[in-house]
Amino acid sequence: MSIRRAFADLSVGQVHYAECGDAHAPAVLLLHQSPRSWAEYRAVLPLIGAHRRAIAMDTAGFGDSADGGVPASIEQWARVACELLDALNIGQADVVGHHTGGVVAVELAAAFPDRIRGLVLSSTPFTDEPFRRARAQRPPIDEVAPSEDGSHLAALWQKRQGFYPKGRPDLLEAFVRDALKVAHVEEGHRAVASYRMEDRIGRLAQPTLIVRATLDPFAAPHAAELQHHLPHARIADIDGGMVPLPDQMPEAFARTVLDFLATLP
Repeated sequence: MSIRRAFADLSVGQVHYAECGDAHAPAVLLLHQSPRSWAEYRAVLPLIGAHRRAIAMDTAGFGDSADGGVPASIEQWARVACELLDALNIGQADVVGHHTGGVVAVELAAAFPDRIRGLVLSSTPFTDEPFRRARAQRPPIDEVAPSEDGSHLAALWQKRQGFYPKGRPDLLEAFVRDALKVAHVEEGHRAVASYRMEDRIGRLAQPTLIVRATLDPFAAPHAAELQHHLPHARIADIDGGMVPLPDQMPEAFARTVLDFLATLP
């Protein structure tokens, strides 16, 4: 199944997205982690697109999407995602978010509840005050000092290497390519760290699936905490899943998403 790519003219400028599937089928919007792009879902799109209209956007300021000169925030990224739904004449969609994308999905569902039917929160942290304090005490996640000899590119690779599966340099190459497109590689992580999810998550009434990648040390511990705040949600484990879950295990990821969506009214 072919992937169609296009731009939409939104408030921040041109926003890039890719899609698969019948334009008249129920829509699924896929939101990526930082500092990735729609390409995180390159292998997932045709699998979901065989059953739905699957759309993977570049979050504002990432990939090929403009940021409009607006300060990065989860709230801003959610507003732009809703603008994309408007531009594509999609009245209601299911939303799938991975890592940062899951945090954006929470805000999207809280701010625009009538537009979001169901939620899949994959490897999504619960960003409350303890989370913010802990993040403030840690070194940057992806930021590396620039160098004239290009050694910062190897440093960027090495920062992520331990959280990616062995024997899959293609996944790290995809990460580095996307990271190099972002003006401030740490911006997405800072936006997550400043988001007050504890003030917003109580608004979510949509059916929700929490996807836990069992070998993701950053996100797996948050699944039970998320479920505590979303008692109507259930957890689905993907054994062996790591930080790059959607492009590491696209078949298992797509199957988990589609099985959940099939249960929605």
